[in-house]
Amino acid sequence: MNTPGPNGSAGLPGANPVEQVLYEVKKTIVGQDALLERLMVALLARGHILVEGVPGLAKTLAVKSLAQAIGGQFHRVQFTPDLVPADIVGTRIYHQPSGEFQVSLGPVFTNLLLADEINRAPAKVQSALLEVMQEYQVTIGRDTHHVPRPFLVMATQNPIESEGTYPLPEAQVDRFMMKVLVGYPNATEEFVIVERAILHTAPIQAIISPEQLVGLQQQVDRVYVDPSLIEHSVRLVNTTRNPALVGLGDLQRYIAFGASPRASINLVLAARALAFIRGRDYALPQDLTDLALDVLRHRLVLSYEALSDNVSADAILGRILAALPVPDPALMAQGR
Repeated sequence: MNTPGPNGSAGLPGANPVEQVLYEVKKTIVGQDALLERLMVALLARGHILVEGVPGLAKTLAVKSLAQAIGGQFHRVQFTPDLVPADIVGTRIYHQPSGEFQVSLGPVFTNLLLADEINRAPAKVQSALLEVMQEYQVTIGRDTHHVPRPFLVMATQNPIESEGTYPLPEAQVDRFMMKVLVGYPNATEEFVIVERAILHTAPIQAIISPEQLVGLQQQVDRVYVDPSLIEHSVRLVNTTRNPALVGLGDLQRYIAFGASPRASINLVLAARALAFIRGRDYALPQDLTDLALDVLRHRLVLSYEALSDNVSADAILGRILAALPVPDPALMAQGR
């Protein structure tokens, strides 16, 4: 039997709510399965996501469609060099008839916030996002205002244009749970994209409500993570600081700074959410390794030697992942 959404729409027969949401979004989005899956991971794990890709790859449409499928609010902020913090968090406005100051809340008060081309905004604006991303609140004057739950920031960067941009500080980059790289679609996918663009498509239906999504987040909190997986996550992150631990001392010259402990936390949280999406109440090593690049690539600070030798963070992480032994799922099952 089809499961009705909050507005009476029907989902997939027998599917869990997450599958229904993704199915609904894919009525609009062609391909980009990895991006959509990681957006759901970030939502369920209460994280934020940084997306890098050239213009025209449906990054904005993906977030907007996801917001519609969860029945939540969606706001988009186009970051520009002349933006000021009040433009995104809000400000106090003097109301002359009453003689009092009133608070006008900014676009961060939403469920899904798209920070488009975040590296185009100056440091003051970028830092204004730090409090809301970490604490889920905004301070305006002396008053603190909490943003709605669930709350997700998806920020985009354009990798082919550097004019008029401000590199994100490491403190802010580390606040993003994942950094996802979005590539071009293949020829078949692009044909479907063009076909859908010239045809009338049905609007996205709300499959679940924000309140139901909060309930799903609480279910994700109960997904079992074996201690061996936590140990594997910690060892992986620790190896990014000292590759010689697994016999990869030649990589040390390419790494200025390894990943922070926040990487270990986010790797386990993301793996737990991915396990839930895949229909399990326990995490497997595959869940962790599938997300390792997305969680770690933006947390490595590469040396000038890596840049001169054209060595990427993904290449370094690939070698580290290949060198690390993976926990045996059979032994994990015995531990449960």
